[in-house]
Amino acid sequence: MERWFPAPWYGAVWGFRGRVIVVEGGTGDMIDFMSVEPGHVVRWNLFVGGHLSTSVPVRVVEHTAGGQLVWLKKGTPMWRSNLPAGTHLRDIPPEKRPADGYPVHAARWSQGNALIYQPTGAAYSVFWLFGAWRRFRGWYVNLERRIHREEDIDVADHELDLWIAPDRSWTWKDEESFAEKTGHPAYWSADEAASIREEGRRVARLAETAAFPFDGTWCNFTPPRSWRTPTLPPTPTLRVL
Repeated sequence: MERWFPAPWYGAVWGFRGRVIVVEGGTGDMIDFMSVEPGHVVRWNLFVGGHLSTSVPVRVVEHTAGGQLVWLKKGTPMWRSNLPAGTHLRDIPPEKRPADGYPVHAARWSQGNALIYQPTGAAYSVFWLFGAWRRFRGWYVNLERRIHREEDIDVADHELDLWIAPDRSWTWKDEESFAEKTGHPAYWSADEAASIREEGRRVARLAETAAFPFDGTWCNFTPPRSWRTPTLPPTPTLRVL
């Protein structure tokens, strides 16, 4: 059963294959919330410059009008773009990439366990990063635009990020590459870059005041033992946004 909530958010809604798409990062006033049970598996798809970089299954921890929390487990089978050796997608100019995106190959998520918070209508997500023995390492803030399609969460990466330590001190990440991409038609304009940076500043202020999600909540999260590692999902069909 679908429930509609009027809310002050930043997004837009379109129909897609008989379902509803929620786009976060534009303008709008309605959100489609499907009933999503804890443990449900969805796909987190990261796009860089409009091209798919990685697609990994994650489990829903909580889904409310305020946002969604998902669990990303180390070692989860995933799909990764098949790039030339020693390269990263962000370093390949979009005009030099295949028009229909790179083929993908099976891999595993190797960057550690993470709890990901995706606040409704916001142009960022927050990663609680956990090291060995589930020790909390800090928060990683990914500035982004999200598109929700049925079982998929498509994330258009905005390059500029923040690292927030457990003591809530913070630093910018990837400022140089963010500046280099500003003005390229596959990325963002100068005005959009200013909005992206301001979104980052808003998140930093939350950390400085120890406001949620930086108030200590979820830092000791442990997923239920019944949650097995998700299996490799079908090959992604959408490789270019």
